Amino acid sequence: MPTITLTTFLIVCPLVFLGGFVDAIAGGGGLISLPAYMLAGLPPHFAIATNKMSSGMGTLVSTYRFGRSGNIPWKSAIPCVAMAMIGSAAGARLALLVDADVFKIIMLVIIPFTAYYVLKTKNLDVEREPLSPGQTVLRACIAALVIGMYDGFYGPGTGTFLILLLTSFARFTLGNANGTAKAINLTTNLTSLAVYLLNGKVVIVLGLVAGVFGIVGNYIGVSFFNDKGSKAVKPIMLVVLTLFFIKIITELV
Repeated sequence: MPTITLTTFLIVCPLVFLGGFVDAIAGGGGLISLPAYMLAGLPPHFAIATNKMSSGMGTLVSTYRFGRSGNIPWKSAIPCVAMAMIGSAAGARLALLVDADVFKIIMLVIIPFTAYYVLKTKNLDVEREPLSPGQTVLRACIAALVIGMYDGFYGPGTGTFLILLLTSFARFTLGNANGTAKAINLTTNLTSLAVYLLNGKVVIVLGLVAGVFGIVGNYIGVSFFNDKGSKAVKPIMLVVLTLFFIKIITELV
């Protein structure tokens, strides 16, 4: 078990708060919180595992608040959760067969196009011609399956990509897309956390304390989202995509 000092908490907790705030608004908070644990000196497996605990606590709060405000369409969200779990398992298996660097190079091409789409779209919450209930669920499940596979294979930015696909492809409102993304992320987080706990990879005290900061960050982030809506999402989403792009480049160099 890694040695934990006061400095560890001082490094991790503020960044987990910031990660929770960003994640509640536009997804991708793990791009901030996970490096925080590594910066504090935790070995990779302990960093990933402990981040699952703190981020799961924060996501639980944001999922509850989105659900309470009516922004989780449960008839669509529940099958999406199931498809995301199937996709995540398949992605994890694929990761054992394919060189991760190949996938990262593909992402270097995808991310600029994604950023261009976000910039070009004047309003992510624009009303589109509605689909039939069956088409909506089908498209949402396809999006959840694809991003679930990505999450199992690599992972960073999963929430951001989910929101984009659910709004553009499945034609969810921005609020419903964000709420559904939170429900999916909460499920996958808790599932993987259980595995890490059984294998003794979670620094529980650090995870719980950092989780409180993550809860506060998520709580404030949801309030910020409810007040600012799409105006808040676009710039934060672009920041997340930029951080992700830089992260991949540094990993490839």
